[in-house]
Order: sequence, then C-alpha cells, then structure tokens
Amino acid sequence: MSNRKYIFISGGVISGIGKGITSASIGYLLQTSGFKVAPIKFEGYLNIDAGTINPIEHGDPFLCEDGAETDMDIGTYEKFLGRDMGRINFVTMGQVYQHIIEKERRFEYKGEDVEAVHICEEIIARIEKVGVASKADIVLIELGGTAGEYWNVFFYEAARILTLRNLGDVIHIHVSYVPTPAHLGEPKTKPTQLSVRTLNSMGIQPDFIVARSTGFIDQRRRDRFALFCNMHGEDIISAPDLPSVYEVPKILHEQELDAKILKKLGLQQKKPDLTNFEKLIRSIKAPKSKKIEIVIVGKYFGTGDYQLRDSYAALFDAIDHASWDKQVEVVTRWVDATRIEKVGPALIGKPSGVIVPIGWGERGAEGMIAAADYARLHKIPYLGLCYGMQLAVVAFARSVLGWKDANTQENDKKTTHPVIHIIPEQQRMLDKRSYGGTMRLGSWDAIVVKKTHTFEIYRKYNGFIDEKKGLTSERHRHRWEFNDKYVKDFEKKGLIIAARSVIENLVEIVELPKSMHPFYLGTQGHPEYKSRPLAPHPIFLAFIEACKS
Repeated sequence: MSNRKYIFISGGVISGIGKGITSASIGYLLQTSGFKVAPIKFEGYLNIDAGTINPIEHGDPFLCEDGAETDMDIGTYEKFLGRDMGRINFVTMGQVYQHIIEKERRFEYKGEDVEAVHICEEIIARIEKVGVASKADIVLIELGGTAGEYWNVFFYEAARILTLRNLGDVIHIHVSYVPTPAHLGEPKTKPTQLSVRTLNSMGIQPDFIVARSTGFIDQRRRDRFALFCNMHGEDIISAPDLPSVYEVPKILHEQELDAKILKKLGLQQKKPDLTNFEKLIRSIKAPKSKKIEIVIVGKYFGTGDYQLRDSYAALFDAIDHASWDKQVEVVTRWVDATRIEKVGPALIGKPSGVIVPIGWGERGAEGMIAAADYARLHKIPYLGLCYGMQLAVVAFARSVLGWKDANTQENDKKTTHPVIHIIPEQQRMLDKRSYGGTMRLGSWDAIVVKKTHTFEIYRKYNGFIDEKKGLTSERHRHRWEFNDKYVKDFEKKGLIIAARSVIENLVEIVELPKSMHPFYLGTQGHPEYKSRPLAPHPIFLAFIEACKS
C-alpha cells in the first residue's frame, strides 16, 4: 500500500456516547476484512496517564501489558481486536505538553519560538508513529471528549492539518447523540447539527455521522441531517441502544459502513468475517442454565446520588465474559464497603459469590476486611483482586491467627503485625512523592505451585505460558506486598501461598485448600484486565463455576 489511511472519530453533544465502541467496532470490521488496523486514543486532560485519576472521575483506568495506565477505551480495543495495546496507543495532552517542553529545554527546536502549531505537529507525529510501529494500513484516531470543548481544540486542528496534507487518505466520523425528549416523543437532530457546525468552524466536514439514539434513526431524521449537515443521507449511520456492545459491528455492517469507508478511502472492497462475534452473540442470547448473584464489595461506586459502573468496568466485563462461557445469568449487587463498616457484613446476605476488587487507602478498608472474613466463614466463593487479596490476608490474620491489630501498613503504620507491607523500592518512591507511573505495573511472570487449586485452574483453562514450569503472567498495579516474615504462621493455619513472582519472589496468589473452603482465592495481579469476550480469564471461569455449585 502506497499511502496509509487515517480515520478520525470525534464525539458530539455528550461524553460517554460510545466513541470507543464505535472505533473498536469499525476496527473489528476492517481487521476482519484483512486490513492491518492501529487504534490510538487522545485525551484532553493534562495528566500524563490515567493512573492518578480517581476512578469515580473518569472510570476504571485500563492497565496494559507494558504497564501503561490508560483510558477504558484502550481495553475496548483489546476486547474487540483481540490484541494487546500499550503506551503507543494512548496519548494525553499532558504527554504532548511534557514532550514539547522537554524538547525545548534540550534546544531541539534550535532557537525557534515554540508555538501552538508545535502541539499539533506533536499530535500528528504520535499518529504517524503508531501507524509505522504497527505497519498499519489504517490508523483509527479517537478524539476524547466532545467537539466544542476548548481544551480539545489542538486535536481538531491537528486533524485538519493531517487531512490537508493527505488528501483522499483521511476521513472523519462524528459520533453524536440524538435525544428523544419524553415530553416530545420524537428524536431531535438539532444538538448534532450544532455539533457539526462546531466541526465546520474548525475546518472539518464529517464524512459520516454515527447517530446514537434509543432506536433506529428514521428517514425524516436522515433527511434533516443531510440538509443541515451538508451530507448525503446514506452517510448517516444509525447506532441504536443494543443489548450487547458486541452487536454493534453487525449493525454497522448491515448499514454498509465498512464498505462505504473503504470506498471513500479508495481501498479494495472486502467482506468482513463476523463469524466469531456472531457466535459470541448467540452465546450471550442463549437461555441460561442457572441464575447466580455476585456481591461486589467496593469503595468507588458512589458519585453524588448515583452509582457508577465504570469505576470497575474491566471487572464487570470479565464477569460477563466468564458467565457467557459458563451459560449462567449473573446478577451483580454492589455493596459500598463503608456501609458494611456501619451496618455489618450481614448486609452481604447469602449470594453465590463475593468479590473484593482493587482499591487504595483506609476508607472502606475495614468493610472489605469484614467481607473477606464473612465469605470465608460462610463458605461463600471469594475472589480478592489486588487490594481484595491483601485485605483477605489481613482478615485471616485477625480471625484465624488471632492477631487483632493485624493490618496493611498502608492503613496502619503502627500495627505490630504488618502482614502487608511495602518493599524498599516502592517506599523510596513514596518518600519522593513519586506517585505517577511508579507502582509495580504491567505484566509480571509468576510460578504457580503444583497441586494447588490455582494450578488446577490454570491447567484446566489453558492459562499457562509453560505448564511444566507452572509459568503464568498477569498484569499488576500495586505497591503493597504480602510480608514474607509471616509466611510460616499463615501456612500452619492452612493458608496456601499458591504462586510467587519469578523475578522478586513476591507472593502473587494465596488460597485456601478445598478441604477448608470451596473457592477462596486472592491474587495480587489483575486477571480482569486480560479477560476478553472470546477468551475469558481462567480465574473468572473457575470463580463462576464455583458460584454455580
């Protein structure tokens, strides 16, 4: 291919409308048509990455193999495309500014005054870099936020410049919201018209509008878009609410969006292979053999008077993937850990399973500890993820070993039994207040002990890199570790150290034997970030299986 192609996906009217799903769906259609696709997401905030952002503010940061802490949409790309993403696929305005200032300090601009246009050039350089590194035929560029937000203006200016330089090789897709006010009862196109006018004012004319709405867009609405947005009616693509996001590629394909994109880019027409997702959709819609309830005891659900699913987005996705494979219907009940502290663990009730997920800090920690203990005492399948693993260890130390003041040093520096502590390298980071990007991040290898429940799980679901060695690899995002000083005390009372890291020999997974509990497992890693709809993670498959029993 002589010229690389570029597709910009922008958003209008409201955030969270589905640009990421749209981008991933287009990527899936083009990839299964035989093209090499490289996605990249731009975010307007000045953070260097998503690692220091409260998940209530911007959702669950998605963790990549290379340790990049990114936007949730990067996880969507992985799930739809079946490929690992990383730092090269995620860019914030903070990264752009930082790089430009560092270059200026190194005199790389050779005395030239550094202006706003350099910001646009850096953005374009990042786009071209991901294309070259991936040897991509097509680069998908998702612009975070919505058109009209002043902090995003440089992304749109970069898009305009790249379009001018590569005539015929760039198209623009605008994903916008078409509301249906209840008191009117009809879809209104005016918000999108205004959003497109904003794009026009920045020198960009969209080639397609993907109209997000509760139902399909009718012909009258298409005609309105065509007239007022300077477009052809056939380039208005309807994207109604669907039972599953994995149905979106099919809906877009049925409206020939993939074929229209290829035609506008001057590429050979090819038919996408939707076989895998069609099979997945059948599995999702198939009658389920059983209904189970899983209680999630977390600390990032609340946002004002509302509860936010996105704070644990990867976790909910992983549960879905495993439940579809196991053909069970899962109902999740969200319990705020601070409520358990006030009311008591009886609030959990008698669910099929309990999960204590990621978290930091003292708020809600005692509620999570109580939940871990409650699940152990009542023989309820328990899965502890990172913080949930650490606090399960604390709960065991208090209840079984009798160390009533046992704790993680993160929350109690004066505890006489610091069963969870910090390793020296991480302590040096905290002493310097070096928080961003300094945790134990990304993929770390571990060896699983044979004849453990964990070993059985990885073997049963083909999760080993090397089964003979018991070698696995999981993504990590934490600072605090199991304190090896207390290993023998725990082992005497039945807690099993089921896996240790290859490099530092740190405790990775703890479990209780089946003779003591049907399923009680805590992992320092984050299997939820590696789960995919066509390849659910072994630990979640085993957990759902235990919840069924």
